[in-house]
Amino acid sequence: MPGSDSEQNISHSEARRVLSILCIKYGLCLSPLWTARLEKNPPRSIEKFTETVFRAEGMDPVLGDTDLYKMVQAEVQLAFDRSGP
Repeated sequence: MPGSDSEQNISHSEARRVLSILCIKYGLCLSPLWTARLEKNPPRSIEKFTETVFRAEGMDPVLGDTDLYKMVQAEVQLAFDRSGP
């Protein structure tokens, strides 16, 4: 679960896309304020982006559902990968 990973970039469009996927697929539909914040100024690591989504939903990334965390993290990883180097 949470740990360190290197900083990367995710494009604004990929941040928007992954947030939509997380809402539709996993029911993690963030408030408009959180959505705008993550689209405009996304965390620069997969781990931080995933943790922020969990915290925005009122869940603890450490104590929450481990399987859900891993699935969300995998979706975020794909979004970062689509954004390129």
